Amino acid sequence: MQTAGLFSSLQKKFSEGEQVRVALAGNPNCGKSTLFNALTGLKQRTGNYPGVTVDKKTGVYKYEYKKKVQWFRVIDLPGTYSLFPKSLDEEVAFNVLMDESNMDYPDIILIVIDASNIKRHLLLATQLIDLGRPCMLVLNMIDAAMANGILIDTDKLEETLGIPVVSCNARNEEGIDKLKKRILGFSNDNKVQSPIVNLNLIANNDYIESVHQFVKQSSPYASLLKHKQYTHRQENLKLFNVKFFEGFESRDMLFRFEKIKKITLECVAYSAARSDLRRTDKLDRIITHPVLGFLIFIGILFVIFQSIFYLAEYPMQWIESGFGLLTQKLNEALPTGFMSDLLVNGILAGLGGIVIFIPQIALLFGFISVLEDSGYMARVSFIMDKLMRKVGLNGRSVIPLIGGMACAVPSIMGTRTIANRKERLITILITPLMSCSARLPVYTLLIAIMIPAGASVGSFNLKGLILTGLYLMGIVSAVLVAAVLKYILKTKEKSYFMMELPVYRLPQAKTVGLTMLTKVKVFLVDAGKIIMVISIVLWFMTSSGPGDTFKNIDTKYAPAISASTNDSLKNEMVVARDAEKLQSSYAGKLGKAIEPAIKPLGFDWKIGISLISSFAAREVFVGTMATLYGSTDSKNTTTIREKMMSEKDPETGKPIYTAAVCLSLLVFYAFAMQCMSTFAVVKRETLSWKWPIIQFVYMGVLAYVASFICYAIAS
Repeated sequence: MQTAGLFSSLQKKFSEGEQVRVALAGNPNCGKSTLFNALTGLKQRTGNYPGVTVDKKTGVYKYEYKKKVQWFRVIDLPGTYSLFPKSLDEEVAFNVLMDESNMDYPDIILIVIDASNIKRHLLLATQLIDLGRPCMLVLNMIDAAMANGILIDTDKLEETLGIPVVSCNARNEEGIDKLKKRILGFSNDNKVQSPIVNLNLIANNDYIESVHQFVKQSSPYASLLKHKQYTHRQENLKLFNVKFFEGFESRDMLFRFEKIKKITLECVAYSAARSDLRRTDKLDRIITHPVLGFLIFIGILFVIFQSIFYLAEYPMQWIESGFGLLTQKLNEALPTGFMSDLLVNGILAGLGGIVIFIPQIALLFGFISVLEDSGYMARVSFIMDKLMRKVGLNGRSVIPLIGGMACAVPSIMGTRTIANRKERLITILITPLMSCSARLPVYTLLIAIMIPAGASVGSFNLKGLILTGLYLMGIVSAVLVAAVLKYILKTKEKSYFMMELPVYRLPQAKTVGLTMLTKVKVFLVDAGKIIMVISIVLWFMTSSGPGDTFKNIDTKYAPAISASTNDSLKNEMVVARDAEKLQSSYAGKLGKAIEPAIKPLGFDWKIGISLISSFAAREVFVGTMATLYGSTDSKNTTTIREKMMSEKDPETGKPIYTAAVCLSLLVFYAFAMQCMSTFAVVKRETLSWKWPIIQFVYMGVLAYVASFICYAIAS
């Protein structure tokens, strides 16, 4: 039974205007995140739960009534199928719901279910109701249920469950105002809820009561759950009945499914409109076909990468022109000196090299969001399961791998849903091989140098084709490495793959837009901080050298520059002076020191500096190049691409960035694990330094060998 104390405490918060905590709980693919966006809008924060690398999304909204304002803090819990946690995600959700000392412990639980899959989703719902806490059932995607001929009597369901029931369609925000009003209704609610399942059917009443008195949760059922999960932390182990808890979960689920069957018979009707030939089933016959489905997936990737070049071209040109104009104006307005040189040739040059790629990054995240929001991504897991099993994985590994095309860090965290330890470890080790958004600036710059503007193969953009090839190369290499690891890593665990396929839906513009905005913001902030620091360090290293080196170079060129009356000749001498300074700088000496090791790959000392700096993050390569070449162009009148294309080998007089060099660099960055954030998260997820070091070494060797072979063949 719900304790009166919980309701009185909640009502006190309402009366005193304190912020009320509302948790969204539900199965994966029930539309929780969409509902979260509908409730909170732009007032959101993302992060991790304390102590674990699990995504945490919180947001706030206010509700005005009777000249008062009530604020609500919404927590979007990780998706879970039941209150018997099997993965880290589910354990986090369990801890938030059961631990009163948790900062996110909710005052109200919104149980979000997919109305078109009500029977399956009611298992978790009945468990949450039996916690004896203020709860509300949200029938989300009610439009999909109606389209499939599923008719839900919400009044009858509310009466049967004994908690408020609200239907809504979070995608178009239909029913959201009504939901907010019903949430506010808890301010006057004193209703005591009877448990859905009679616990006396599961265990004797005396034992249940003794556990409840000891654990002291909000209901006897909640006490049993917490006692089962946290037994190893309890001081008094005499209460723990091993035999009882061994079969507790199965007995609990058995009685709940029987109860759910009765509930759906009373409250849910199916009209003649519901048939096996509905839209989702028709589409799945094609999209999940073992051959056609795979070809469609490859086709979708091809369209995405063609579009990234076509659609982003003009915005990128505008940003490039904007930075060029800003640089020009700052050069004209600021006096020559230390600070202006640092600002223009250090910070601005480094940031400009990254900001220009925002349109492509936004498009990539937008496309991935569309695939997820439409329900297609779950189908990719399904059609790839058979192939994944051949290399020691299953379909559940596909989501982290596809997510790795955006960013490896959250994708590696996403492997928590893989129960089999061997499969999870293999997925972690191969995910960084997928070409992520941080590689996109590098790819775009090098492809733009290597391929003339407007080049095409038939009606297809050649740059887009090469980009597609790089992403496919990442996929193929990940599969091949997984096949090798399958025989190296041993386990006796069995592998199972179960995934609910949601109905197809039109992607919601608001959800896609918020995802793009959030991801670009994170990309800019994370990359910006790294680039800011590295740009300043690089500027110092390129602007100074040991002893009187720079002073001697100035003395060497000063007479000739002063005496020259030919502007063209004078400019050539200034460029020669700046180039000699760069070679003699600390950065130049570092690059020259490692040049022998990278010379077989076609790389010179400047590329060597970029390779070192981009170990922090791959996209730093572009910012480093902008800083290096900015140091030899005092007026910054040309773009980084133009500077690199005009770079000549001082010994041969031939261009440095030939097609062979660009291809070698592309392959190197496709394989090398140059991302300290990924390194850190692998260490954190595997709880060992062993695996991130192995990953770093094998990817580095693979990058070097592949780059060497490509350069040898192409040159």
